[in-house]
Amino acid sequence: MTLGLSVDEVLTTTRAVRKRLDLERPVPRALIEECLEPALQAPTGSNRQGWHFLFISDPDRKKALADIYGRNFDVYAGAARPSYAEGDTRGERMDRVIDSATYLRRHFHEVPWMMIPMIEADLSRANPAVQAGAWGSLLPGVWSFMLAARERGLGTAWTTLHLAEAAEAAELLGIDDERWTQGGLFPIAFTKGTDFRPAPRRPMSEVASFETFGNY
Repeated sequence: MTLGLSVDEVLTTTRAVRKRLDLERPVPRALIEECLEPALQAPTGSNRQGWHFLFISDPDRKKALADIYGRNFDVYAGAARPSYAEGDTRGERMDRVIDSATYLRRHFHEVPWMMIPMIEADLSRANPAVQAGAWGSLLPGVWSFMLAARERGLGTAWTTLHLAEAAEAAELLGIDDERWTQGGLFPIAFTKGTDFRPAPRRPMSEVASFETFGNY
């Protein structure tokens, strides 16, 4: 079953969902595979399709991954917050974002599924062109998965803090980290309600230029 959202509605309402994840409702594996099907149609460099999507539902593995994430979240949360000018929506929403992120840190192990997307490449010493090509071959597929999940009533959130200990996660999950580079750690669950809306964003004139940088 899908929500019947328009393309623009899916694109503008696919949020990083944390507090509204339904931690008690099981997510069938078949629904995960249904979301993955359109994701595998995303473009990849040279049509290599060198991606891999690892889904985890085992409670012990989820707890171990959540612990890795949690240790690094605590370090990150203890760092100084960015400061924004008065009236900047990023500053106005900072407390809500922190509260939401802290909730996920406490409950990450309870989500029905976790996903780790990865690309077949060792990027540890790669130059910017190689890195851009690799990420450009993975991230469109990941975003397509998130969009497909939104249309099916599922919530996700792109987290990266566990990557500070990517080698430990790789050992836990049997990943050859000399061959594969992890791209994140995603909770997957049904959402509590489906009424997500577009979020406040910086003005286009601040984030876009035409012809030369800074020229709008």
